[in-house]
Amino acid sequence: MASSSKRPRSGTAGASGGPDTPGAADGSGTSGAAGAPDADGTPEAAAATGARVAAETVPHVRVAVIGSGFGGLGAAVRLRRAGITDFVVLERADSVGGTWRDNSYPGCACDVPSHLYSFSFAPNPDWPRSFSGQPDIRAYLEKVATVFGLRPHLRFNAEVLEARWESEATRWRITTSAGQWTADAVVSAAGPLADPQVPDLPGLSGFPGKVFHSSRWDHDFDLTGKRVAMVGTGASAAQIIPSIQPEVGKLTVFQRTPAWVLPRRDREITQLEKWLHGRLPVTAKVRRGTLFALRELQVDAFVRRPGMLRLVQQLAERHLAQGVADPALRARLTPDYRIGCKRILLSNTYYPALSAANTEVVASGLRELRGSTLVAADGSEHEVDAIVFGTGFHVTDMPIGDRVFGVNGTSLAEEWKGGMEALRGSTVRGFPNLFFVIGPNTGLGNSSMILMIESQLNYMIDALTMLRSIGAAAMQPTARAQRQWNLELQHRMDRTVWTTGGCRSWYLDPSGRNTVLWPGSTSSFRRATRKVDLGEYELIMRAAPAATRTVQEVSA
Repeated sequence: MASSSKRPRSGTAGASGGPDTPGAADGSGTSGAAGAPDADGTPEAAAATGARVAAETVPHVRVAVIGSGFGGLGAAVRLRRAGITDFVVLERADSVGGTWRDNSYPGCACDVPSHLYSFSFAPNPDWPRSFSGQPDIRAYLEKVATVFGLRPHLRFNAEVLEARWESEATRWRITTSAGQWTADAVVSAAGPLADPQVPDLPGLSGFPGKVFHSSRWDHDFDLTGKRVAMVGTGASAAQIIPSIQPEVGKLTVFQRTPAWVLPRRDREITQLEKWLHGRLPVTAKVRRGTLFALRELQVDAFVRRPGMLRLVQQLAERHLAQGVADPALRARLTPDYRIGCKRILLSNTYYPALSAANTEVVASGLRELRGSTLVAADGSEHEVDAIVFGTGFHVTDMPIGDRVFGVNGTSLAEEWKGGMEALRGSTVRGFPNLFFVIGPNTGLGNSSMILMIESQLNYMIDALTMLRSIGAAAMQPTARAQRQWNLELQHRMDRTVWTTGGCRSWYLDPSGRNTVLWPGSTSSFRRATRKVDLGEYELIMRAAPAATRTVQEVSA
């Protein structure tokens, strides 16, 4: 596949000669044989020629995108629309979809309305339900990849093992499981919900039954009649439990902290609605705009006036009372923190499944395993045949951080050892031309992440366009700009329900800082990322690749 419609730069191989091209790795298939002597036939000349040919087998692109979920595909579309076609999308799996490819567990669906959980530039009039399931969302992403001509840019089974900034060449060198690329810029769209987190429990390796994480569901393993343990009661578990409870023999749910649950207003979208949205696109825009506005109105309660959530909590309490008749079970399922502090779950079937005769709720975390016996923190013991971990992902310690190395060879993980932070959730000092999609403090607690993704894509495109117009090779935030942005952000975070609600959530890093969520509306984030402010950046010029100059120095 060709990954670019542009001719390759002089001295580099075109993307069409990428690592998936036969012979590219050893130089065969190039115009000259690797190691062939020059005209004078000397060993020195032969070595020089071999080195040159070897270098030419590493393709160079303007942009390398990591990941092919919503963020990666969105970046690819925006790059093409901006006239940048010299790019590749590096995907470790064999198809697009990101988290919507990986999470295929029973009952998997989105808790954001379908018409808001899609790209503004790619509306889908054919959503089957108001809250669509995983197969429909994955199909939507496959369609985006095809309709927008992204497939020639995709490189599957190309897991990024290392991305290293080369200061002298002012470029990134990306090493993948399928070979190497060099790139002027890297867009990290690996996402925070990509790598599952499984607790390191004593005795887990000796468990004789089946074990898997919710995002790595084993569809070949039949749960029918089995004794199954569900570890965790988060968003995935709330969908899995009602789906498997009717078929398993015994379901044991290990709950460290109960969640607030609200009714799920889901229904099938009628054929008339689909027809209207397809024939009159303005009706779909009105629907999307209404959904957007309703969620923007909720923001103030989460970020500035948590007391306003009292009415919502009363609705959740009523939903619990209606779904669980047993007062003892209801007490175990009642949170002791303010609603909104942890992620609010949406389900009409969760409480009935927990109340079923074959379900046992253990109001305690899992402490250890002794063979097929699971021992809870409260000392109770439970015999099971299979364990499903719904224990979340590496969010505040994104694994991509261990693979990205910036100026002076410092890894992103080392840079973030005191907590993740970036300028406007998008760029990090010491890592020139590295742009994040869903970076630090860009998550949401009540609306569609696609809105945040599109805002960051605007910012990334503006940065790349600006670099070209100025003639600079790269850019990185100033220390002052990045520090000031994050100080103000954390100050605003102090008033939010995520900080004041009385819970410990996966939004918080080990030091207790919320490095995941955005403490504002999606509209305010869109304004904050509409344009790149060069006053917040240092530019690295091509004329002096080792020197970093400020905007003021460039102007002078």
